[in-house]
Amino acid sequence: MTSLLASIEQPADLRQLARPQLPTLAAELRQFVLDSVSRTGGHLSSNLGTVELTVALHYVFNTPHDRIVWDVGHQTYPHKILTGRRDRMGTLRQLGGISGFPKRDESEYDSFGTAHSSTSISAALGMAVAARQKGEHRHAIAVIGDGAMTAGMAFEALNNAGVHDDLPLLVILNDNDMSISPPVGALNRYLAQLMSGQFYAAAKNVGKQVLRNAPPLFELAKRLEEHAKGMVVPATLFEKFGFNYVGPIDGHDLDSLIPTLENLRHLKGPQFLHVVTKKGQGYKLAEADPVAYHGPGKFDPAVGLVKAAAVASPTYTQVFGQWLCDMAAKDHRLVGITPAMREGSGMVEFERRFPGRYHDVGIAEQHAVTFAGGLACEGLKPVVAIYSTFLQRAYDQLIHDVALQNLPVVFALDRAGLVGADGATHAGAYDIAFLRCIPNMAVACPADEAECRALLSTAYEQNHPVAVRYPRGTGPGVALPTHLEALPYGQGEVRRTGQRVALLVFGTLLAPALVAGEALDATVANMRWVKPLDVALLQRLADSHDALVTVEEGCTMGGAGSAVLEALQQLGCAKPVLQLGLPDVFIDHGDPVRLLALQGLDAPGMQASIGRWLAELK
Repeated sequence: MTSLLASIEQPADLRQLARPQLPTLAAELRQFVLDSVSRTGGHLSSNLGTVELTVALHYVFNTPHDRIVWDVGHQTYPHKILTGRRDRMGTLRQLGGISGFPKRDESEYDSFGTAHSSTSISAALGMAVAARQKGEHRHAIAVIGDGAMTAGMAFEALNNAGVHDDLPLLVILNDNDMSISPPVGALNRYLAQLMSGQFYAAAKNVGKQVLRNAPPLFELAKRLEEHAKGMVVPATLFEKFGFNYVGPIDGHDLDSLIPTLENLRHLKGPQFLHVVTKKGQGYKLAEADPVAYHGPGKFDPAVGLVKAAAVASPTYTQVFGQWLCDMAAKDHRLVGITPAMREGSGMVEFERRFPGRYHDVGIAEQHAVTFAGGLACEGLKPVVAIYSTFLQRAYDQLIHDVALQNLPVVFALDRAGLVGADGATHAGAYDIAFLRCIPNMAVACPADEAECRALLSTAYEQNHPVAVRYPRGTGPGVALPTHLEALPYGQGEVRRTGQRVALLVFGTLLAPALVAGEALDATVANMRWVKPLDVALLQRLADSHDALVTVEEGCTMGGAGSAVLEALQQLGCAKPVLQLGLPDVFIDHGDPVRLLALQGLDAPGMQASIGRWLAELK
């Protein structure tokens, strides 16, 4: 541990440092982030890019009294290190350790929990309005990335914030997509500080008061000001929302950041600061390939990422990506859509092979779904590749713009179930419950890689919306077919025949369920479809067994087990049913295998739960 960083236990300690010491602190902090993430895995490129911005914010503002809201939040490792969690970074994203995102119950410096994109401006505006209503004097700062600014929610918040001309609200656009261009230099730094300074603000206000008595001159001066600033900076858009735009400035230059933030701290009304940063800053390998170093596992910083040896089993994401390319080659109507998750959803090869049929709509899940609906109206076959937890953000569009009109859109739901290190914000725990209640919607749950490919083909054949849910990671290693043959729509199968008890399994927990079924001599059914439920198979199993157990990697409240209970009630069949799945709590981050075991969803856990339940039934 180097001397300056070791002396910082909280931001108050940082604010005791002299300005000339801050670049040294930033260098130590960047090295600590690199060393720490290399040992635990986690988000790297984005955190290396926010080191100086984090130092400047905590140096200028009185945190935690002043509130900082970090959009998405995967760039907050420097913030965590400076706010009393340096010694816990070795537990990052591990069971019982600290989160990879801001969490209110983890630190008073985490003023708002984030992990989904584009929520920061809304939250910070709420905090600023609350402070005004309570008579408290504090600043609210939203730090939002250029990718997150593509979402409609960010602009909804800007639109609302602009009418509050007295709020101490600062929105910082962390622009890390473009390189630092020539205007971001000494001249631009001077202009940024000038525009954020008291003299400029006072002169502008006095000028407005003088010219108000001569409306034509006032309007001319106003237009000249807008266009003069617009020639130097892209200010006009944000000025129209009611913000005072400042920037762009170099987000790695503390001599630019700190004076500008100090000036903005004294201005009234909504302020918008545009900073330009570089992902992976200070680590050449991450600078050269920020995507690869976005969320790496453990690695040696001196060597960098080592290409992993090919594994025998492809991931479910890779299975989807290959299916998408194969089906697109067969059917020219297929169109692939992703809300800014090309790599995560396995669409890199699809974009390369079918660029005209690939659409990345940005972080705009609502638009992605309605856009797919528009394509389907015109006879195309859209496939929306989206994480389960992100589809939640487009629920209204799913119902009104797709399902209500019964449009044939395929939803490939990646990251269904528990996701491990990313925790509760990214867990796909609720899709079964929120999808199966929608008319016209079908939901498939493949048990392995081969079924995933086949059920995607089944979904594609339908003339109504269908979701196929599959987890993160690899499957059990079932050989993949090369053809695009579909499985029967709405039908399951019996995988093991046993006595007394039947396990009805929805999805990839089939493998451990078969092990538990062998130990219990139970029947095990691979149900495949939550909706339409295979009622005929359910009837046969209920008639031939004393008790039923449903198994799903999703919430039990309203999930597949609930669908079984509803169907049994309609059949007039009164059989005891045990529902195994995710409980009514948010499950934190940790190793996914361990997390499943803690929920009793591994083979020993299922066997134990069923054994206890059967003993109670006796």
